[in-house]
Amino acid sequence: MSFVLAVPEAVNAAAAELAGLGSVIGAANAAAAVPTTALAAAAGDEVSVALAALFGSHGQEYQSLSAQVARLQDEFVRNLQAGSHAYAAAEATNAVAAAEEQVLALVNAPSRALTGRALIGDGANGTSPGQAGRDGGWLWGNGGNGAPGAAGQAGGRGGDAGLLWGSGGAGGAGGRGIFAGQAGGAGGAGGNAWLLGNGGIGGAGAAGQDGQAAFRSGAGGAGGAGGVGGMGGLLAGVGGIGGNGAAGGAGANGVGGAGGAGGAGGLGSVANGGVGGNGAYLFGSGGAGGNGGSGAGAAGIGGSGGGGGLLLGNGGAGGNGAPGGTGAGGAGGNAVLIGNGGNGGAGTGGAPGGPGGRRGLLFGSNGVNGP
Repeated sequence: MSFVLAVPEAVNAAAAELAGLGSVIGAANAAAAVPTTALAAAAGDEVSVALAALFGSHGQEYQSLSAQVARLQDEFVRNLQAGSHAYAAAEATNAVAAAEEQVLALVNAPSRALTGRALIGDGANGTSPGQAGRDGGWLWGNGGNGAPGAAGQAGGRGGDAGLLWGSGGAGGAGGRGIFAGQAGGAGGAGGNAWLLGNGGIGGAGAAGQDGQAAFRSGAGGAGGAGGVGGMGGLLAGVGGIGGNGAAGGAGANGVGGAGGAGGAGGLGSVANGGVGGNGAYLFGSGGAGGNGGSGAGAAGIGGSGGGGGLLLGNGGAGGNGAPGGTGAGGAGGNAVLIGNGGNGGAGTGGAPGGPGGRRGLLFGSNGVNGP
């Protein structure tokens, strides 16, 4: 890789020399303008007049070209000067930033040595699967974001903010399972703020993996729960939004079990429960929907229950709305030919309950509407 070094002083000096050279050439062109553009005929005959006109036109063309070159030269000089100023400004900015980093390094060194945490500065983001974000500085700084989880692994927790100011880091998303019927990973919790700042957003849960008839009786994996939203600052700040729960996996084709239940949403703010997985294609019940996020002021909606199998199977129950807040209940899952519809989830805080699922066409009972 090649590098280019620029010295602003040298660029400025070159621009000044070019400007001086342009002035000298401009003065010479101005002095030659009259003698070369307004030639008098040597005699009154037609040949002398024609020669004078020819050389005069050449002089005028030269003056026109010289004016264009002078404009280009002036523009080039201005660009050189602007580049020199830009380099100088960048070097000054870098010098200030380097000085700030050196001062912060001196201030943070004792705190890092004693506690492993800086006094001022943002926390680092998690890098490996499921790793938590680092906390911000003790006094000032934002928490780092948690890393997403690997297959079936929970996401990393977001780092907490500094005591005086800063926002919590976001929780990492859960990892989806790779094996049949494996549950999805839960979302990581958002980091907390303390005095001034917002709580971190909770990570989303991962969907459960679909089941297969040869594994775990064909049951779909449960969806991962949403991560808890971080606490807002005591003096000013908003609590973090809880992560949404994920859908459960579908049951296997053929003979299989119920789909996995959706994960519950996180605490703190709006977070919806996951949808229950559908039952097996022919035989199997749908999974239950997850509950909405809980906590004061939350308004999470319960997830819908999964549908039953084509020939036989009950619909899954709908999830309940957010406890402690206002959230509608999830709808119950529907049966197809033989089976009962799932009951609707309960609404909270005056929100309506979810409708019950439909019974099977040949046999079964309708689900009860949620309160």
